[in-house]
Amino acid sequence: MPSSKLCPLVEMAVTGVGVLFLCLLLDCTRGAPRTFSVDYKSDCFRKDGEEFRYISGSIHYNRIPRVYWKDRLLKMYMAGLNTIQTYVPWNYHEPSPNRYDFGGDRDLDHFLQLAHDLGLLVILRPGPYICGEWDMGGLPAWLLNKKDIVLRSSDPDYIAAVDKWMGKLLPMIKPFLYQNGGPIITVQVENEYGSYFACDYNYLRHLIALFRSHLGDEVVLFTTDGAGLGYLKCGSIQGLYATVDFGPGGNVTAAFEAQRHAEPHGPLVNSEFYTGWLDHWGEHHAVVSTSIVAKSLNEILALGANVNMYMFIGGTNFEYWNGANTPYAPQPTSYDYNAPLTEAGDLTDKYFAIRDVIKMYHKIPEGPVPPTTPKYAYGPVQMKKYQTVTDALKVLSFSGPVKSTYPLNFIDMKQAFGFVLYRTILPVDCSSPTPLSSPLNGVHDRAYVSINGVAVGILERNKAQTMNITGKAGSQVDILVENMGRVNYGKEINDFKGLVSNLTLEADVLEGWITYSLSIDEAISQGLLWKTDSFEGAITAAPPSHLSTPAFYVGSFAIPEGIPDLPQDTYIYFPGWRKGQVWINGFNLGRYWPSRGPQVTLYVPASILSTAMPNNVTVLELEGAPGPCTVKFTITPVLNATVKSEYNHKGILFYKNDWL
Repeated sequence: MPSSKLCPLVEMAVTGVGVLFLCLLLDCTRGAPRTFSVDYKSDCFRKDGEEFRYISGSIHYNRIPRVYWKDRLLKMYMAGLNTIQTYVPWNYHEPSPNRYDFGGDRDLDHFLQLAHDLGLLVILRPGPYICGEWDMGGLPAWLLNKKDIVLRSSDPDYIAAVDKWMGKLLPMIKPFLYQNGGPIITVQVENEYGSYFACDYNYLRHLIALFRSHLGDEVVLFTTDGAGLGYLKCGSIQGLYATVDFGPGGNVTAAFEAQRHAEPHGPLVNSEFYTGWLDHWGEHHAVVSTSIVAKSLNEILALGANVNMYMFIGGTNFEYWNGANTPYAPQPTSYDYNAPLTEAGDLTDKYFAIRDVIKMYHKIPEGPVPPTTPKYAYGPVQMKKYQTVTDALKVLSFSGPVKSTYPLNFIDMKQAFGFVLYRTILPVDCSSPTPLSSPLNGVHDRAYVSINGVAVGILERNKAQTMNITGKAGSQVDILVENMGRVNYGKEINDFKGLVSNLTLEADVLEGWITYSLSIDEAISQGLLWKTDSFEGAITAAPPSHLSTPAFYVGSFAIPEGIPDLPQDTYIYFPGWRKGQVWINGFNLGRYWPSRGPQVTLYVPASILSTAMPNNVTVLELEGAPGPCTVKFTITPVLNATVKSEYNHKGILFYKNDWL
């Protein structure tokens, strides 16, 4: 933690005026108070009374394994950055009400202290809403227990939850404020609120009072919105310094003119200067020209403006943490973002081009830049089918079956992420193809349908809302529903998952459901799935169009002996596999979906690998495994494979208005 302003021994010995007198005698004061403020007369920030301009980059500690935080921060420092920016995702730290997690990869204190120790200042964005292409924009799914809650508003239930969360978080970060000896120079309140339909000024006023009550009056609080008057209308408010965000290639002067409408005086700030852009499944990987980024960055710095590059390193959406945009378009596991540092922290041409621009305005630290982290190709791993999801229900469903007339959603089942299994029976004979439909588009987000253990099709949100089935009355219908990530931006962030409306068989509503909440991650990490000998042997080849019921596949590999510095990072590749989830040594790497793309490989950090024992690989394949049934570890990431699907979501670089 940042050191106290007063000599610790003196603090223990005396109080009041005596402390000051003795500290003066012992010469243990720290000199003049540290200050960071907005100078409206000189249109700049001031740090300890001196004019200051930050050159910052975004890094999300929640997307990078803790063991790599120092490496990534040091590379940012050596690029010439004097500041870093990070979000604090509420749902990452409070997964269920009153259960907080700030350990391991969630150790925010450690991350802030590392930045401080390396000489980096911090711009903190604690929300409560953050966007960030993160599930539900960082808001916890359990807020939806009140089904009609109005998020990001003065709704009393929402405000009560925010107050409690901020009452936990803000006192933790207060010692890290610059004024208190720490690295945090500014704190954002909410995020891009001008892009949200509510336009609730009372909500913003409440947040201002809340932040001030915990952090004091000295800290600079700010907002961020798009560089347009329409965004700033509802996003800016007196008491919060208004900043803007915009990408390269446009008119920098015009973009800052928008900020000047909200802040006629004060420092120019681009809080999100986009070095790349986000991806969606089924679209090509976004690539932003290095030359365009460097040119626009030079224009921003030439104006004397402050800038934060979003992202400087993107990282990975491990587990189920990716978000989605609307019309519903989930983001992939990789959050590489075409940033100056890759998902794995590798140096790029864009990194060095940005460094060269910064050199023109700011002294670059001396010494070598830390090298790209080495990779190792562990080769192919033979996988064997273990058992289907339905066969493993007793192990996977800790809470057991829940009966209801109509389907229950994830929140009803007290489950936030992953998969839920729905079971019913055919009420009538369907000797000829009969439509099974979700007439209200109520499959959120992808459903794998089987009848009497035979896969018959897939229903998907916005894309496939009906399918034809056959079967006899009394046949068992199993529907495994996958939560593909909650909407993180716009008016649809209250994104319920599962079967959120009724299914119909022809014109009749299906009733009589049994629902299983599945604790797959816990079952795998605790080894519960492997306590029975259920191997079916190697899988033979199947026609490409053939669907199989969702099933688990297992394999293992050992780290080679006699090679120094192993384990190293690697990438896992899925030749012939279609879609699913993968775990290594119980760690959930995330989703793979090479049949849709653009991402084909998943990043595997060395920190989850073991040299002491074989490394276990568990794959949940949802549609059908290939033959031969292998996964492969390689040194080459593939993030921009040819998109084979007919995915029609249309996005424009650096432009979010189409997602409102």
